[in-house]
Amino acid sequence: MKIMPLAALGAAIFITSCSLPATYEVGQIQTPMGEMLVWLYDDTPKHKQAFLELAKSGYWDTYTFNRVIDDFVAQGGCPDVPEGFAYSPHLLEPEFEAGHKHIYGAFGAGRDDNPGKLAAVCQFYVVQNKEGLSRLDNNYMIYGHVFKGLDVVDAMVKVNTDDSDKPLVDIQVDVNVINMTQQEVEAYGFLLP
Repeated sequence: MKIMPLAALGAAIFITSCSLPATYEVGQIQTPMGEMLVWLYDDTPKHKQAFLELAKSGYWDTYTFNRVIDDFVAQGGCPDVPEGFAYSPHLLEPEFEAGHKHIYGAFGAGRDDNPGKLAAVCQFYVVQNKEGLSRLDNNYMIYGHVFKGLDVVDAMVKVNTDDSDKPLVDIQVDVNVINMTQQEVEAYGFLLP
């Protein structure tokens, strides 16, 4: 039996007891126009979890940004349909008590005109209006914030669209979940909540 010197044993214990920095699951939306990174709020757990599950399953990877309006929003995921989201399995009760506002870069879930204001997490949008859209607060669900790629959103809302605000050239999405440390996130100027 080989006996390890005490100093080497202490170093081995120190090395194994040091932990790696904590990482956070971050939404990543890749488009032909560039990448967006989305911080998902912990105080909207149902919406955060739904986003993570749909992203990890590849749900959005056949969809596009299907509605882009300058000085308003860029919307992607499942498109609006005449019957609304009544039959969608992806409807959630709002988590408005978190109090998140429709500021520039806010990330939210779409919805139709249902009286319960149920959010369709299969559809997402980014607030592009630099003054914010306070008229949407407590009516549409905000559950994250784009901390990298707002220049992509600003460019996206400038493309040519049809009468329904759909880009004439599809803006495909590839939605993933990546892990980032606090230092990596804050390097983009976004302070963790």
